[in-house]
Amino acid sequence: MDSGANQWLFPLSALHATPSDWPLEKELYDRARGIEFLFRLGSSLVLPTSAILTAATWFHRFYMRYSLEDYHRQEVAASCIFLATKTEECGRKLRDVARICQSKVLNREVPSESKEVEQCQASILLTEEALLEALCFDYVVESPHSKLVDLFDAHDDDILIQECAWSFAHDSYRTTLCLHYSPQIIATACYVLAQRAVDGPNSISLDARISSSAPTASLPTPPSHKPPSPDASRFAIEHFSFSDAELASVAEALHILLEFYRAQDVEKSHPHLSYVADVPPPTVPPRPRMYLPFTQMAMGHFQTPGSTGNNISGRTPNSSHGGRTPDK
Repeated sequence: MDSGANQWLFPLSALHATPSDWPLEKELYDRARGIEFLFRLGSSLVLPTSAILTAATWFHRFYMRYSLEDYHRQEVAASCIFLATKTEECGRKLRDVARICQSKVLNREVPSESKEVEQCQASILLTEEALLEALCFDYVVESPHSKLVDLFDAHDDDILIQECAWSFAHDSYRTTLCLHYSPQIIATACYVLAQRAVDGPNSISLDARISSSAPTASLPTPPSHKPPSPDASRFAIEHFSFSDAELASVAEALHILLEFYRAQDVEKSHPHLSYVADVPPPTVPPRPRMYLPFTQMAMGHFQTPGSTGNNISGRTPNSSHGGRTPDK
């Protein structure tokens, strides 16, 4: 990875030193809500996946240098989307971005010539100035999705594995993984998790799949269906020829992604996530928990300084559980 990309990779400890003077759990929750809004906005504007993912990366980078208290997540999401439509050559009019943004914020249709749209346009442009400064005018972004396409092209996978891995890669942006790990690390974590989720609970563990040497354990007994060979379960690891340090990063990325899924209200609101939320995480060195249950966060159990704890509103972030797989 080039040095330009390396400047945007932060240790996990950096999350405790962001400009936002909030508990980490609340900051992560609001980041997830902002990305959810950004995805919905990009989808309504019919933007290509590459533009939406670029905007999502910028969103996370912005909040490493500016505070969530000073810049509202929805305004930053809209500015990231608008800038991405220019750099990714899929231009949309500022008025259209502002109109759809306000329609989603107000949950109703908003006329293009309304006062709300005029104010939103001004806000997007003002926030864009801060965004350009935060990005240091560095617009180049590589997503884990591009690395997944490489894996799909190199290995004839079950289409379900591809769809799961693609969906997990989308959900990785609801976390801060793009701030800490390279695209190939994140792509591998998503791919390996997809294999494990599709193979079922009696299949090879995540630890065995990402170990520095091939697993020697016997095949699962009894299998829920025909299991993959040990070589197939390690395809992504061998494809990128990871070092031990990089394998440790894959394990950390998997742990964070699974912690995010377990924070969802799986039993009531998102039962479709149970197949992945129940996957035992890989072994990693002990670290503080990053995600609290989102139902708890939505009730305002963590407060911003000086707040009453009743100002948390908006859609609870959840898994995309989908996304379009790439054309082969």
